Amino acid sequence: MRGGVARVARLLFFLLVLATGGLGACGEPVATPEPVFLQVAGSTSMYQLASDLAAAYTEQSPLTDIEVLGQGTQFGLNELADGRADLALASWLPVDLDERWQATAIARDGIAIIVHQTNDVAGLGLLQLQDLFSGSVHEWAGVGGASAQGEVQVVSREAGSGTRDAFEALVMGERRVTPLAVVVPSSGAVMEYVATHPNAIGYVSMGMILPTVKVLSIEGEMPTPQTAQQGSYPLTRQLWLVAAASPTDSVVAFRRFALSPAGQQVVGQSLGRIR
Repeated sequence: MRGGVARVARLLFFLLVLATGGLGACGEPVATPEPVFLQVAGSTSMYQLASDLAAAYTEQSPLTDIEVLGQGTQFGLNELADGRADLALASWLPVDLDERWQATAIARDGIAIIVHQTNDVAGLGLLQLQDLFSGSVHEWAGVGGASAQGEVQVVSREAGSGTRDAFEALVMGERRVTPLAVVVPSSGAVMEYVATHPNAIGYVSMGMILPTVKVLSIEGEMPTPQTAQQGSYPLTRQLWLVAAASPTDSVVAFRRFALSPAGQQVVGQSLGRIR
């Protein structure tokens, strides 16, 4: 609702410019600024951050309209490659990033390990986490949980998810996530499944956490904006804006805003700052 009101306000502002700004003080025509539209697409983990940055940016640049789509990192990179997006949101960079693109880190995120609120496990080590997600430990009792909690249900993300790629790189190493894992298509779906299944364990961006789930400490550290910024949380990653190597002025301006003090203030509300 708020986004619709803001968009109408920007349109009214543009119409006012057309009505009053077409003539200079001496009655001569002056250039009328044209509206700018940016399409931003990619990581579901970055959707809320990108939306908040877009809202803050368009307050100071009312002729800019930004649409954000969050359907996965690979989706965003595909949209960028096909010319349907100006910026891709990437929560994990592929090792073979296209040479025609440039990536800019704008935030630090902690991948939060979440369980059902009734789970009595408070924290895990990295090896325990690897054992659970590989399926080599099947029971919660094997990592200090109550025997009554029963078997572990692993929840993972779909292929093409940057969060999945990051989790597998930071946690799994050469081991594979168990084929018995429930695979879901978004961070929100992970949250929903874990919140409603007492034996489940999953992973999401810490910026997505809701009070419907319990967050575990990893190696004694909790994912917070401070531990992500400092890098003391072991499952810390960077979040990226990916654009053409020779971007448009409007892309450069939005990227500059994301790294500015005002943009980093938005970042720091839920994630670790880069600056």
